Amino acid sequence: MTARAVKSEPTDDVAAPSDSANADNANTFRILISTDNHIGYLEKDPVRGDDSLRSFEEVLKLAKSHKVDFILLGGDLFHENKPSRKALHEAMVMFRQYCMGSGCHNIELLSDQSVNFRDRFNTANFLDPNFNISIPVFSIHGNHDDPSGDGALCALDLLSVAGMVNYFGKYDRIDDIDIAPILLQKGSTKLALYGLGNIRDERLNRTFRKGCVRFLRPDQDPDGWFSLFTFHQNRVAHGPSNYIPETLLDPFLDLVLWGHEHECLIDPEKNEETQFWITQPGSSVATSLCEGESKSKHVGILSIRGRDFKLEKIPLKTVRPFVMGEIALSEARHLSTIDTKKISSFLANKVNELFDRAFDEWKESNPELTDEHFPKPLIRLKVEYTGYTTINPQRFGQLFIDRVANPKDILLFYRKRTTAHVSKEVKISTDVDLPPNLPDKLESGQVEDLVSEFLTSQSLNILPENALCEAVRLFVDKDDRDAIKDFVAESLKHTRSHLRAIDTKDDQKLNLEIEKFKTEKETEFQADGTSILFKFLKDKTRTSIAAPATKRDDGGSSASDTENPLPLPVPSASRGRGRGRGRGRGRDAGTAATARLAFVDDAKKGLDAAPKQQPRSQTGTSQNNVKKHGEPAEPMQEDSTLDDDILDLLPASARLPKRGRPAAISESSTASASEEHPSKKR
Repeated sequence: MTARAVKSEPTDDVAAPSDSANADNANTFRILISTDNHIGYLEKDPVRGDDSLRSFEEVLKLAKSHKVDFILLGGDLFHENKPSRKALHEAMVMFRQYCMGSGCHNIELLSDQSVNFRDRFNTANFLDPNFNISIPVFSIHGNHDDPSGDGALCALDLLSVAGMVNYFGKYDRIDDIDIAPILLQKGSTKLALYGLGNIRDERLNRTFRKGCVRFLRPDQDPDGWFSLFTFHQNRVAHGPSNYIPETLLDPFLDLVLWGHEHECLIDPEKNEETQFWITQPGSSVATSLCEGESKSKHVGILSIRGRDFKLEKIPLKTVRPFVMGEIALSEARHLSTIDTKKISSFLANKVNELFDRAFDEWKESNPELTDEHFPKPLIRLKVEYTGYTTINPQRFGQLFIDRVANPKDILLFYRKRTTAHVSKEVKISTDVDLPPNLPDKLESGQVEDLVSEFLTSQSLNILPENALCEAVRLFVDKDDRDAIKDFVAESLKHTRSHLRAIDTKDDQKLNLEIEKFKTEKETEFQADGTSILFKFLKDKTRTSIAAPATKRDDGGSSASDTENPLPLPVPSASRGRGRGRGRGRGRDAGTAATARLAFVDDAKKGLDAAPKQQPRSQTGTSQNNVKKHGEPAEPMQEDSTLDDDILDLLPASARLPKRGRPAAISESSTASASEEHPSKKR
C-alpha cells in the first residue's frame, strides 16, 4: 500500500482554514514545512541584513494562523555554524513569541524519546511540564549549522535545551546509521517521522551503498504508518558521488522533505522507481544570485490523513524581489567594441527594465501595499561580452545605489565558451578566457587549496597532509581554535608510540619508518577518516569528516548551498600528497615548531640512542628540519601570505621565496565568490 497525493491548488490566503477543511481535523496532521531559513545571512549588510529574520518570522506567523500541529524544518536554520548573538537572540525571541504559550495538543508521541532526542533531557518540549508550547518545532541540522567542536554541539542543541526546538536526526556514528522514527499519532492517523542531519555527501553516499544506513520501522502494523523523511543533502549531481541519488533511499518511504537545495520545487514529485514522493520547499531567503534563487519562495501546509497527503503551497510575501536577465553585447549592432560609455548606457537601460519587472511582479503579489513599501530588489544581469570591452561593475553599480539592494554585483560578465574542433589532420582547442572583473580562480580557491598546492611540490616529514587540511578547515569554518594544535599533538603522540615499538637505532630506517607510518595514516584518512590517529577529528566533526567548506550556493538546475569538493589526496608509492579543501589559517606556530623538534628528541631517547639526522634516501623526501640532536635548522624566512603555523610544519628546504608564494585570498574576494557562482558542494 503506497501513499497517495491529493492535488491542491496554491493559495495566497493566510487566514485559518475553512470549516470544510477542518471536518476531519481530529484525524489529520497539519504540518508547516520549511527549509534553509539561513537566519543571520548578511546580517551586517545595511540593506539586506534583516531579510532572513523577516522571512522566518513570516513562516512562524503562517504556522500560527493556519493552526498547524507542528512545524518541520529541513536544516540550515542558521547561516553560520556559530551564529552571532544577534541572530541567536532574534531566533529565540521569535520562537518564544509564536511557538510558546497555551495550546491544546491532540498528538501523541509513542516512541522512545531517549532514542529520538539526544540531549540530556530526552523529552519533546510539548511534553515537558516545564514548558508551555503552543506549536512544537521539529528540526534537523544542515551543513551550515552542523555539530562541531568540543562536544559536537550546534546552535540547535542550545535551542533544544532551552525548550524551543525538538532537535532530531543527529547520530554519533556516520559510517553505521540506524534511523529511528519519531512515532506520532493523531486520531486514527499514525505518522513515522524520520530525520537525518547533513553528512558530507561523498561519505554518506558510500555509507548508503555499503548498506549501512538502515530505516527502523515500527514493530506493530509497519504498513499502517505514513513515513515522512526529512533530509538535507545534495539532490542534484555535482560529481560521481557528491550527491545522494533518490534511488538510494528506502522505497517504503511515503514522502521525502528534501532540504539543502535552494530552488523552490515544493510541488510533490513522484519517483517512479521507488514510488515515494519528494517535496523540495527551497530556501526562504536568497543567499546567491543565481537562476534557482530567483524563483518564487514558498512554504507548505502538509496535511496527512491515513496514507494520503495533501500539500498546500503558500508564497512568502516578505522575500526581497529578485529578477535576473541575460544579454549579449553582440546583439546590439550599434555598439562599438571599445566605446565604454555607450556600453554602460546600454546596460543601464537593461537594468532599468529589470527593475520595472521586479516592481510589477511585487505589486502583483502585494496589491494591498502601496508603492512606498516596495523594497530595493535584487537585480542580476548576465552579460556575454565576447569581442567587447568590459566596464567596472562596482562603478556601474553606483548608478543604482539608491534603487537596488546589490549595487556592487549587478553585472556578471562572461565570455562565450568555445568547444574543441577535432579533425583527422589537426586538433584545435580554444581555451575559455576568464572574465576580467570576476576572478574565477579565486572564487573556487580557498586557503587550504593554497596550502595543498604548496605541499604538492614540497612535503611534510611527519604530519599527514590531508588531515592537516581538515584541521585547518575546522579552524576556519567551525571556529575551532584548538583544531591545529590538537592535530599536531595527536599526530606526534601516535608517531612516537609507533617508533618506540621498532627495534632499530639506524637513522635511515627511522626515516623510512616515519615515511611509511605517515603514508599509512594518509591512506586511512582518505578512505574513511576513522583511523585512531584522527579520532579527535571525528569527534570534532561528527557529521562532516574531511568535509570541504560549504559556504556557497549552487545555481544550476536547482539552487543549492554546497560545493563540489576537490578529492582528498591519494598517497603515491613514494610520497603522500595533500589536496584538501576548504578555507583557513592557523595560529599555533610555536606549538607546532616545538612539537616537531621534541618528536625527534623523544623518539631517540626511547631507543637509547641519538644519532644525527641524515637526508632520506630513495624516498624523494626532504631532509628533516634538524641539524643536530635538538638543534633547530637555520631560521625560516618570514612570510605574510601563509600563516606561520602552517609554514612551521614544513622543513626549511621546503620554503619557497616570499615572492614565489601564491597570494592569499582576500575576504572580499571569497565573499563575492560565494554569491557570484554556483557550486561545482555544497
